[in-house]
Amino acid sequence: MSNLKKLVASPSALFTFEAAARLGGFKLAANELGVTQAAVSFAIKTLEQNLGVQLFRREHKHVKLSDAGDKFYADVSMGLGHIGRSAEELRSMSLDQLVTLSCSTAFAGHWVIPRLPSFRVEHPGIDFRIQTSDKDIDIMHSKIERGIRRGNGRWPEYESELFAPEELIPVCSPTFLIDNGPIDTVEELALRKLIHLEEPFRPRPNWSDWFKHFQSNVKISTERLRLNDYALVVQAAIGGQGIALGWSHILEYPMHHGLLVTAYQEKWRTDQNFYIVSPRNSTLSKNGQIIRDWILREAISS
Repeated sequence: MSNLKKLVASPSALFTFEAAARLGGFKLAANELGVTQAAVSFAIKTLEQNLGVQLFRREHKHVKLSDAGDKFYADVSMGLGHIGRSAEELRSMSLDQLVTLSCSTAFAGHWVIPRLPSFRVEHPGIDFRIQTSDKDIDIMHSKIERGIRRGNGRWPEYESELFAPEELIPVCSPTFLIDNGPIDTVEELALRKLIHLEEPFRPRPNWSDWFKHFQSNVKISTERLRLNDYALVVQAAIGGQGIALGWSHILEYPMHHGLLVTAYQEKWRTDQNFYIVSPRNSTLSKNGQIIRDWILREAISS
């Protein structure tokens, strides 16, 4: 290899030679490589000087491979072809290890993160990336294999599998409930300090929808806290800032650990569900299948 380094001063010279030989011209090679024609000419000339042979015959307005150049091109193109295929295979292997899940910050923080340690033990070789955003991004054109979405399960561009029903319950911190007393009726609930989610992009049920569902025309308390991210809503409820509407599947972990409790016993099962989705007509990687199965298994065992 040390001798090769002396003969070929720079690896870029081989790329330059291969392009010029394949395309049949220095100008075409320069355009493909994004350099000047003079740079291509200089690289070829330097390579010829190091090798001690003429690789191209310079003719009027074009160049042509010499016999030595023709032989050298056969070996160079074959060698670079092998390197290229090997690099693509390695890159493919690397990408296959990486699986990205698109979801909300609240789902990532309160559902995925608490379960990650056991997942890591079970699948230490999988690179699991969580991508959160304040809106449902187009995973089909973002090269993301999986996403969590709310809806009816019918999307033209996605395959979907039921993850969890949408079930809403009022929740608060244990301290808040002790300080403010138990709630026995919908009317009492309306008088308490409520934490409102004002979701700017994703359509989500709010407190007005909750009271309407229970056919209550009560006037909601003006003592309220408004937040535009559900992860902040959950944190505010844990911090004793009021009562929040909680999605059962997201709040399982903080409720199990006593960070949140049910403030009022009525539950609202809406006509919507949460689904794990993937782009339709795409091939799911092996690791993508593992993560999908893990999520669905965890949902069933919850």
